[in-house]
Amino acid sequence: MKTEEETTEKLSFIKKIIIGMQMLFVAFGAVVLVPLLVGIDPAIALFTAGCGTLIFHFITNGKIPVFLGSSFVFIAPVIKATQMYGYPGALGGLMAVGIVYMIMSFVIKKKGIKFLSNLFPPIVVGPVIMIIGLSLASTGVEMANNNWPLAIIALTTAIIVVIFGKGTIKLLPVIFGLIVSYIVAIFLGLVDFTKLINAPWFSIPQFSLPVFNINAILFLIPVAIAPMIEHIGDMYAISKATNKDFVKKPGLSRTMFGDGCATFFSGLVGGTPTTTYSEVTGAIILTKITDPVVLRIAAITAICFAFLGKISGFLYTIPQAILGGMMLLLFGMITIVGIKSITENKVNLNHTKNMVIIAVMLTIGVGGAMLSFGNFSFGGVALASVIGITLNQVLPDKEKDLRSV
Repeated sequence: MKTEEETTEKLSFIKKIIIGMQMLFVAFGAVVLVPLLVGIDPAIALFTAGCGTLIFHFITNGKIPVFLGSSFVFIAPVIKATQMYGYPGALGGLMAVGIVYMIMSFVIKKKGIKFLSNLFPPIVVGPVIMIIGLSLASTGVEMANNNWPLAIIALTTAIIVVIFGKGTIKLLPVIFGLIVSYIVAIFLGLVDFTKLINAPWFSIPQFSLPVFNINAILFLIPVAIAPMIEHIGDMYAISKATNKDFVKKPGLSRTMFGDGCATFFSGLVGGTPTTTYSEVTGAIILTKITDPVVLRIAAITAICFAFLGKISGFLYTIPQAILGGMMLLLFGMITIVGIKSITENKVNLNHTKNMVIIAVMLTIGVGGAMLSFGNFSFGGVALASVIGITLNQVLPDKEKDLRSV
């Protein structure tokens, strides 16, 4: 019986190109949805996803089959940071997130993964992810308010794909949700093709320079917690799928450094955060295509697509209600990931300390609590994260079960 490695090695170069483009198709929904929701040029996200993937492969010696893009965990915080500090301010914060990744890579190399898990245990990570998912739920509702029937079609289609889809299809709820609802919107005369018609065939992505605002930086830095944990899980999953231990070689410190450099570069030129994320990891595991060359082909294809103006022009024609319908599912799913982080790690929710941590973090994070000192402000997921980490360290770990109270 052929091994997975032998199967990928015998693929012809033409087949590798075709499969590489298929991998981009799997990643496409996540890559372009983030900039569309944030309100920036989707082309820049394609460009930075492609470049970020190549940067990651260079740093990890091209051994790991990974495609980098924007994890959905970043959507809500980037939208909120853009609203409060402008997109250039958000870019400065994203560069800081990249630096946090780099710092943590050195910490992991020096002290090991255990230090990271002690600093960010499930009782802290779970609520952080839940806050990220819930904090902008109202934004999804507002966008869906533009046309609820259209939003419901997008939402229903995505749910059907998630529940009943098989194989790679199951990984494409965003793509199918967009396609079906977009076709309905065309028949209802709700699509304005002006931007598509006026878009040039070839264009330069809209690069932007960052602005360094300490408030934006402190707002976005804690958001790195969730994707860092996701990154570690992805590395273990890919290692298992390929029968190679990437956690040891090239090592988690190097893979996390690769994510950090890619996100730093993305923030520098105006793109969305670029990290390892689960949609493509799932596709690799399902298809058993584990040749890193295939993912580099996907990256190069993404860069080429970034210079095709008609692609951005088409994406701009998607009605807001469709995006709102997708957000209703995505933000809810992010919240569920946070809940799973707590339950799958068997966190005792009857434990007094755990209850206090979750209660305080959710109230502060979802409630939008803010501390202000002159021009300096600190709140939202950042404040909730700091308080959660602090409470976990200082509260006594006495096994007092609330059922006995």
